[in-house]
Amino acid sequence: MEKLNKKENELTLIPKSERYIEYMLEVILKIPRTEKFSIGTEYKNSMYKMLEGIMYLNKIEIKDRFKSINKIDADLSVQRILLRIMCKNAWIDKKKFEYAMSLIYEMGKIIGGLVKYYGKNNKA
Repeated sequence: MEKLNKKENELTLIPKSERYIEYMLEVILKIPRTEKFSIGTEYKNSMYKMLEGIMYLNKIEIKDRFKSINKIDADLSVQRILLRIMCKNAWIDKKKFEYAMSLIYEMGKIIGGLVKYYGKNNKA
């Protein structure tokens, strides 16, 4: 049963990350032009790298998943920082910032659970 739940968590990340990316692309399109092509590009690259990692997760051996999950978690951390910078500089408003952070938080909870699970069960 535990194995099934982890598989479900990995799969739940896909629609959650898709919804998050769609939302953030809309947000990035509305930030000032100069920032859209600098911080916006970095943000998009980080999101796409994260999505690629999530998609890759179910394709790799179980013993290699811990490392991949940590990379996904690192990408989420980068996005949190970039989001704070965008909010601090008033390129996005507080409401968009808080909603995006809530989406990141949802994914972060799942990632954290997977880190614990694979970290504990991957003592190789």
